[in-house]
Amino acid sequence: MNSVKLVGNVGREITVKEFDKGKMVTFSLATDENYVSKKNNEDVKNTTWHNIVVWGQLAQHCERTLEKGKMVSIEGRLGYRQFVNKDNQTVKIAEITAFKVEEVPRKAEATV
Repeated sequence: MNSVKLVGNVGREITVKEFDKGKMVTFSLATDENYVSKKNNEDVKNTTWHNIVVWGQLAQHCERTLEKGKMVSIEGRLGYRQFVNKDNQTVKIAEITAFKVEEVPRKAEATV
């Protein structure tokens, strides 16, 4: 089974592309991992960036509601693709095609 679930922050404004049969939205998602280093007992924060792709009606919803900095939960599948860039180099990309995108309220917002 190819299934991914991530919770993170939208890292940049979304990009919208229109096709004959609908829309596609792409955006980056930043996820954080926090832990205490055993070596020097310091707090460590690692941020990982993910490429997210959304199609169809869900893409239309994302276009209306998502913006940079919003915390979202996404569910989807992991895929890989490659292309040749303008410098004639092959570029490989990992991306998550989302079938579920939900806004996650921040702690301060949840208590209001």
